[in-house]
Amino acid sequence: MGDPRKSDHFDIVIVGAGISGIDAAYHLQKDCPGKSFTLLEKAESFGGTWLLHRYPGARSDSDLYTFGFSWKPWTGVPFASAGEILDYLNEAIEEQDIGRHIRFRQQVLSADWDSENKHWTLRIADGETGEEHALTCNFLWMCQGYYRHSKGFMPDFPGQARFEGKLIHPQNWPETLDYKDKRAIVIGSGATAATLIPAIAEDCQHVTMLQRSPTFFAPKPSEPDLAKLLKPLELPDAWFHEIMRRSSLLESQRVTRLSFEDPDSLRRDLLAAAQAYLGEDFELDPHFTPHYRPWQQRIAVVPDGDLYKCIRAGRVSMVTDHIETFTKTGIQLKSGDHLEADIIISATGLNLSVLGDISFALDGVPVDFSSCWAHRGILFSGIPNLAWVFGYLRGSWTLRADLVSDFVCRLLNHMAETGADVVTPELRAEDRDMPKRLLIEADNFNPGYITRSIDSFPKQGDRAPWIFTQDYSYEKEEIPAADLEDGTLVYR
Repeated sequence: MGDPRKSDHFDIVIVGAGISGIDAAYHLQKDCPGKSFTLLEKAESFGGTWLLHRYPGARSDSDLYTFGFSWKPWTGVPFASAGEILDYLNEAIEEQDIGRHIRFRQQVLSADWDSENKHWTLRIADGETGEEHALTCNFLWMCQGYYRHSKGFMPDFPGQARFEGKLIHPQNWPETLDYKDKRAIVIGSGATAATLIPAIAEDCQHVTMLQRSPTFFAPKPSEPDLAKLLKPLELPDAWFHEIMRRSSLLESQRVTRLSFEDPDSLRRDLLAAAQAYLGEDFELDPHFTPHYRPWQQRIAVVPDGDLYKCIRAGRVSMVTDHIETFTKTGIQLKSGDHLEADIIISATGLNLSVLGDISFALDGVPVDFSSCWAHRGILFSGIPNLAWVFGYLRGSWTLRADLVSDFVCRLLNHMAETGADVVTPELRAEDRDMPKRLLIEADNFNPGYITRSIDSFPKQGDRAPWIFTQDYSYEKEEIPAADLEDGTLVYR
C-alpha cells in the first residue's frame, strides 16, 4: 500500500488517535487487510483524553481489565494513572505497527460528502505548517470522543473577578501551579474532583470539596481479591486478563441491574461502604446522600477509599451548599458561611462535542446531526459512509469501541462482497411513526454534562436498530448478530 503518510486518498480515514482510534486501526489491519487507512490526530501525540488530562492524579475511573483492549492483556493495577495508560497505548501501537498510519497535528475542519464521486473530502489544518490541505476517503470513521477538550465547562460564578487568588479548571491545569501549603477549594464532586483531591491533599494546607449536591462514590481495592488469588498461579497474561475482565464485567452488570431493579439496596451498600471508611460518628447526610438513584449519574470510583481517608484524616472537608458570590479571599455561601482559599479549582465538568465540532455537509448542504436518527448508536440516517464511536456511560468506553470496530469492519467487508460503494441508513416505512427520543434520556442518565448538550446529538427511536440502550449485556449479543440486510441499510 506504500507509505500512508504520503497519500491524499484512503479507503478509510479514522479521526482521533485515542483509545477508540487505536482500536479501530487494530481491527482494520486484522479484519480488512486490503483497505488503506490513516488516523488523523489534532494533538501532538496519541492518547486523546489521557494525553490532555494533565491535572494531578489523572487516572481511569473504569478498571483497565475492561477499559483496556480485549486483544492486549492488562496486568497492572485496575485503576491506572494517565501515564500508565499512555505507556500501555504506546506498547499497543508499537506491537501492532499502527504508528506508521498516524498523522499528528492534523485538525479536521470540515467534511463534505461528494455524491458523484462517492467520497468524503476533508479540509485539514496542519499544526506544523499552519496551512490547510485536502484529503479524500471513501469511508469516515469518527473516533474523536465526545468531549470538547479545548476548554472545560466553568459556570459564570457571581463575583469571580473579585477573587484575588487563582481560579482554574482541571482541563486547563497550569504546569507551574504551586499548591504547596495553599488553601484550596474544589468546586464539584464528580469523578474529576474525586481523582484530583487525594492527589493534592497531602501538599495543600487544606482542601475543601464544595458541592451543590452529593455524589455516590464506590471504594474499590487497588488489587482485587481475585487478582491476589490468581497471581501465585503464574497464569499466562492473556488468561489472567480474561479472567479479571470477565469478573469485572459480571460485577459491573450486577451493579447496573441493581441500580434499576433495587436501587434502595444499592444505595444502602454504597452508604455503608462510606460509613465504614469515614467512621460511625461521621454524619453522611447531607454530604453523601444523593437524591437520585445510583447510576442515574456516574458512581465515582475511589481506589482503596482514598478520598474517604483524606476526609477522615482531616486534610479534606466536605461542604454541601450553594455559592452566593466569590469574594477577594474565597467564596461566600448562601448559608452565610465563608470559605477562605488561595486557589479555587472548578471541577465542574466538560462540554460535549458533536463529532468533534467538525463542519459536515452533503454535497455542500450542512448536516444537522440533531435531526438524524442514530442507527445502533453507530451510523446516522441519511448520512452515507460515516461511523461514530460513542462508548458506555456506566461501563468502560472501550467495550463499545470494540463492538463498533467489529461491526464497521463487518459492514465494510459486506460492502466489498456485494460490490457496494455506499451505505446509508434510512428509516423503513414501519419506522416512520417512531417518537423521537434523546440519545441519552434523563431518566436513564442525567449528569449536567449530558443534559447541557444532548439535544444537539442524533436521536433514537423505540425499536431496533434505532435504539441506543447503553447496555453492554444486550449489545454484546445484538451488535455482532446485526442483520446487514434488514432494510435499514441502503447500498449502492
